[in-house]
Amino acid sequence: MPLPFYTLDVFTERRFGGNPLAVVLDADRLSGAEMQTIAREFNLSETVFVLKPENPAHSARIRIFTPLREMPFAGHPTIGTAILLAGLQNGQTADGSNAEALVVIEEGIGPVRIGVRMRHGQAPFAEFDAPKLPAEAGLLQPIEKLAAGLGLIPSEIGFENHRPSCYAAGNAFAFIPVASRETIDRAYVNGADWTAAFEDQGVVGAYLYTRQCVHTNSAFHVRMFAPGSGIPEDAATGSAAVSFSGLIHHFDRLPDGTHKRLIEQGYAMGRPSQINLALTVASGKLETVRIGGHAVRVSQGTLEV
Repeated sequence: MPLPFYTLDVFTERRFGGNPLAVVLDADRLSGAEMQTIAREFNLSETVFVLKPENPAHSARIRIFTPLREMPFAGHPTIGTAILLAGLQNGQTADGSNAEALVVIEEGIGPVRIGVRMRHGQAPFAEFDAPKLPAEAGLLQPIEKLAAGLGLIPSEIGFENHRPSCYAAGNAFAFIPVASRETIDRAYVNGADWTAAFEDQGVVGAYLYTRQCVHTNSAFHVRMFAPGSGIPEDAATGSAAVSFSGLIHHFDRLPDGTHKRLIEQGYAMGRPSQINLALTVASGKLETVRIGGHAVRVSQGTLEV
């Protein structure tokens, strides 16, 4: 029986920007191996398979696959799937109409509650509180190795009090601060040096960031490489942004209150993306992390499986 699928561009208000996502509906009869094969066929950074929820009060259960492996949680699949399901439940066309929805999706990390806002003539917007707060996740290799793995020199790593660090909120990432956008634009996955620096560290990928941005309203300009997951470079990485919030709180010493940061990503790929990040700090501790972004439908069809 053919399975319906949609593709969306996530963390963007315009088609052909942001991070592409494939969502396959009614996927309960597929095995994990079949899902992995289909994800390799789509060859996007992530493909989502929508299944019936274990809790009937929830909207759906999903499984998320990169071209090479399954992920317990990811940001742009969560945002994109919630926007798609909310639109379908409201009988919307891709252009949408005015509506609000709460979508609860069961993921490997646990249930995630996503609020969706739909306005006629505008790209739908979704946001969710991270199901797990970030925590430090071990030590990285020395700066010399990290720099070599990215085709940079050690003096180009670090700015202000920011130093390479590892944080996880379900998925672990190596966070590499660089002083300038010119430096971040030159970085690349440098063969065997990359493997020595990152592949044995238990991280999904390397997330490079700088305060030098394309847009004045952005707080950070970032790139994320994850070749071990079949993602040479990612256009927008919501799960990394969740982990990144722990680093921001630590190095920037945020006072109590809510702090909003706009993260721009994907520009080196020609797929500009904007991720809305909100951090709430109480009594000096990170209390909540919220991720938000837009998504637009691009295509739909059926899979013959």
